[in-house]
Amino acid sequence: MDQPIIPPRKVSELVVERLMQRVERGEWPVGTRIPAEPELVAELGVGRNTVREAVRALEHAGILEPRRGDGTYVRAADGLDAALTRRARTTDALHVLEVREILERGAARAAAGRADADALHRLDAALAAQVAARDGDEQAFQAADVAFHGEVVRAAGNPLLADLYDGLDHALVRTLPSGGQRRHHRDVPGHEEVVAAVRAADADAAEAAVVATIDAVRAQLVEAAAAGRGDADAGEVEA
Repeated sequence: MDQPIIPPRKVSELVVERLMQRVERGEWPVGTRIPAEPELVAELGVGRNTVREAVRALEHAGILEPRRGDGTYVRAADGLDAALTRRARTTDALHVLEVREILERGAARAAAGRADADALHRLDAALAAQVAARDGDEQAFQAADVAFHGEVVRAAGNPLLADLYDGLDHALVRTLPSGGQRRHHRDVPGHEEVVAAVRAADADAAEAAVVATIDAVRAQLVEAAAAGRGDADAGEVEA
């Protein structure tokens, strides 16, 4: 019996694979602007239409994101990251925080039993970066905060858990103190306690420190939401 004929793959599919390899290898990290179309055409040796088709496919998958007048940027590192990012963007911040708490509580307990010297070093470095960013630029502060919590999760030694958490990192920014709330953040039961508990291999203390941090952020989100409703009500009265 003759073997079925396998149709040749489209060139655009091969280009999609080539572009995804650059994202997956970290050559194009999330947030990076990819080369312009003429550069990709010259580099890959294919036509403009082929490059456009490949880029559109990755945009549809949530991996790339076009920005009018500013080029195309990497939005997610893989399909899982893209799917989680899309879903989390339409989810209430308190729901995102609840997912964050579930993941971080288990991760903190696991990290207390598994963190090696390298993981502890990364935690120390992430904590130092966060402390340094407290009085600086708002975006730098938020990035340092997300990075710290990401290192706690990675210290658990479960790569799938780390991927799930990383897929939510854009949404996690919405659960961080910002603006006027930052003045209270220094009083949040803090990340120093998380690191100390992980270093001491104290799972209960590590989980408790994470819960204290999440509870404080939850209170700030509720307070901010209430203030927003109050402003809206005042506006209606004035109108």
